[in-house]
Amino acid sequence: MFYVFIGQDTPDSLEKRLAIRPAHVARLQALQTEGRLLLAGPFPAVDAEDPGAAGYTGSLIVAEFASLTDAQDWAEAEPYLSSGVYEKVTVKPFRKTLPA
Repeated sequence: MFYVFIGQDTPDSLEKRLAIRPAHVARLQALQTEGRLLLAGPFPAVDAEDPGAAGYTGSLIVAEFASLTDAQDWAEAEPYLSSGVYEKVTVKPFRKTLPA
């Protein structure tokens, strides 16, 4: 089943986010290699493709896991969470409907 992960950034976390990004992206690439990643990306703090110094307010990831427990365990190991970039991560089951 798919699960949605919504990471909420702590205030002024851009510098930390940029420093930890390689570890974060490596985990996403592993999911992609396994064919389990549906989509992933950040929420710009301003209405721009590149928010610059405004940074980001969080991220969205949709990926496939065997169970909610497995998804939550994966989220708890997220480098953005352990480093303080994310204030919290919400994990919810997700049913993809469209596109088919």
